[in-house]
Amino acid sequence: MNESRLEQRIRAAMAKGRKALIPFLPAGYPDLERFWDELAALDAGGADIIEIGVPFSDPVADGPVVERASLHCLELGVSLAWIIAELKKRRASIGAEIVLMGYMNPFLQYGFERLAADAADAGVAGLIIPDLPYEEAMDVKRTLGARGIDLVYLVGLNTEGERLAMYAADAAGFAYFVSVLGTTGVRETLPEEITAKLAAAKKTFRVPLALGFGIKTPEQLAAYGDDLDAVVFGSALIRHIEEGGTAAEFMRRWA
Repeated sequence: MNESRLEQRIRAAMAKGRKALIPFLPAGYPDLERFWDELAALDAGGADIIEIGVPFSDPVADGPVVERASLHCLELGVSLAWIIAELKKRRASIGAEIVLMGYMNPFLQYGFERLAADAADAGVAGLIIPDLPYEEAMDVKRTLGARGIDLVYLVGLNTEGERLAMYAADAAGFAYFVSVLGTTGVRETLPEEITAKLAAAKKTFRVPLALGFGIKTPEQLAAYGDDLDAVVFGSALIRHIEEGGTAAEFMRRWA
């Protein structure tokens, strides 16, 4: 099977002896214009893949930092149509691969056939949909895949061996390992059981493995060694910007 753009990008980072960096920022945060400046800074700061959050009014998997930022973006008028239209205009200047992360409702309203075509035209390489069950994902995966877009699966501490193998059988791009049971958000420590669960997932998946939810500093990753190929960080980045910082400053700690 040929490697997708997301997998290629992560493996290129691995070949250089480092974890791929995947920052997350809600579309339109902190405002409609500065968002694109911060996105450019993430790109220039070494991001391999950038997750753009699609704001939604009921973000069930998001902690308070991401939820607050997403609701702010909705108040600014951010929509999926706005994201795609702006990406089409700006994509050529962004070196990182782009993933849209959002809930089913906005994607369904847009229509997956239309979304696949428009997202491909905007240079989107993948989608992450936290509230899409595996059992209902096949039609979405085929529709996106026909346009060269990966549907990235989420697994976690409560994903047991048989179900892990089910996800791994047709995973694309990378697998997103959720570090905690619960919502997103910065945590000082991560659960001890991650070590064994990551090792099991690494043996099961052909595609690279990314760890997300609760990641604050590079030091948190030291315990996982080669069982981890990429890291996703969102809440810590949003909080840094919320407190007056910039994406460029934040990325320096990961360089």
